[in-house]
Amino acid sequence: MESEAKKPQGVVAIERIMEMIPHRYPFLMIDKVIEMVPGEYAVGVKNVSINEHHFQGHFPGKPVMPGVLIIEAMAQTSAVLVVETLGKASEGKLVYFMSIDEARFRKPVVPGDALHIRVEKQQSRKNVWKFACTATVDGARVADAVICAMILD
Repeated sequence: MESEAKKPQGVVAIERIMEMIPHRYPFLMIDKVIEMVPGEYAVGVKNVSINEHHFQGHFPGKPVMPGVLIIEAMAQTSAVLVVETLGKASEGKLVYFMSIDEARFRKPVVPGDALHIRVEKQQSRKNVWKFACTATVDGARVADAVICAMILD
């Protein structure tokens, strides 16, 4: 039987996310976290809207979410997992990319899509964390990457 510590937590709403990480509109790339086991994994959701500024130029008449913003959504979901794992003292701290490896973009993400971002901790040593990340839309994989980041005071 699964222990209490291993049961997934429920939804983390946008208000709580904004307490946990310093990102704000227009660069807050996740709307909620729908599942999380601290120290292990988290699943974030980004509801992609035509109202986002990047769609004005990427691309007129054929809007596609930029891959770098999908990677940023992965990083922000990872940061929420780190903060939840480390506790309140880590809230609002900056998390910086150290590396992005094995990034693959498989299908376009367009307005109207609900992007689900699953991040799984592969490793953590002191203030450096490594995550395997996968983004899906309607169950189909659209992107993946392995990211490494450092949390700073």
